[in-house]
Amino acid sequence: MQIKDVLLAPGNGAFFYDDQTAIRSGATQDGFRYVGEPITPGFTSIRIPASSLSIGLVLSDETVVWGDMMNVQYSGAGGRDPLFDANQMSVFTSRVIAPRLFDVDVSRFRTSCVKVFEPVDHLRLPLAVEYGVSQALLRAAAHLQRKTMAEIICAEFDLPLPTCRVPIYCQSGDAREINVDKMILKGVDVLPHGLINSRQKFGVDGQTFMEFVKWVATRTRQIGRPGYHPVLHFDVYGWIGQEIGLEPQRIADFICKVADAVPDFTINIESPADFGSTRAQIENYAKIVSILDNRSSSARIVVDERCNTLEDIRLFADAKATHLVQIKTPDVGSIADTARAVLLCKENKVGAYVGGSCTETDLSAQASVHVSVATQADMMLAKPGMGVDEAFSIVGNEQNRLLAMLNRRRTQNENVG
Repeated sequence: MQIKDVLLAPGNGAFFYDDQTAIRSGATQDGFRYVGEPITPGFTSIRIPASSLSIGLVLSDETVVWGDMMNVQYSGAGGRDPLFDANQMSVFTSRVIAPRLFDVDVSRFRTSCVKVFEPVDHLRLPLAVEYGVSQALLRAAAHLQRKTMAEIICAEFDLPLPTCRVPIYCQSGDAREINVDKMILKGVDVLPHGLINSRQKFGVDGQTFMEFVKWVATRTRQIGRPGYHPVLHFDVYGWIGQEIGLEPQRIADFICKVADAVPDFTINIESPADFGSTRAQIENYAKIVSILDNRSSSARIVVDERCNTLEDIRLFADAKATHLVQIKTPDVGSIADTARAVLLCKENKVGAYVGGSCTETDLSAQASVHVSVATQADMMLAKPGMGVDEAFSIVGNEQNRLLAMLNRRRTQNENVG
């Protein structure tokens, strides 16, 4: 089936774009805003409301399927694409993408992606464009084949229909204590993120962070239901390296100290340090991982910064430079590459966490659920936004609905067989 028209609609992301460099350089908060001058190119202030751009594909039967483009919260940092500009992306999509879309058979998802995302002048398309358009193409294939998006991914990648749910990870934003309580009461699988993105939150020699980790563990025991035992996952935005130093041995020592403080829990430490380049990140993270493994530590390293594209993920996985990869969906680009990234991690016995950003939308979050479940990722992010309730509802309910449909499909197939 052909696409007969392309619609574009500007929209809102669920949180804000933040200038990470300015925040790391000491910008202070005044209420919800940051005070100071922006540093990263494209930012007119340190915190900017996130924008998005929806693309609608009008199919021959007049059905319209949608996908949403956006970038991540810390755009322009850690090797990522620059700040998202909806007007600029709208012009690019109209001039470059729309003519290509009219020439594809949208019933074939991966083939459509290859044709639509062909580089321009040997340069890859903006990753936000790939992300949003691929969501719409996946929905188109699902509509035409009368299947779920997860079934399309399974068929395209020769995967069995999944039967298991994927653990959900929630992020707290700055309202950490209240949101930790919400996560515990709702029985979230992995928590709390913590947003440890400043010296104030990390503390001298990491003492403030250490106390927060111990508080989360204590609070879990205090108000969690009997038998509740989540994974504790903290994103420190490179602050271990910033405060402790960039020597892998010292970083590993500190992480072991954190894990030892809460011995009954598995600890994920995301982005312990930023070594300035993908190559340096791989080399030093591999050393940290090796030290932790040799000590049989319960702590696991999660890579985010400097590991953006499918090729980056391949390099980290091959080098055993992480225990778990955050597959940050808008940074990876095409949602087909998110599926490839999960499978690549599994081949290399590295954990696959389908993440993304608080700046995303309900549509991109739902598409991510289908890819996560189809590929059986190790965990997936509750998104969009920085709250708990809405994101956990959107992702959790989509997963439950999907598994109910897949179970019905499996039963039908067994009856026919």
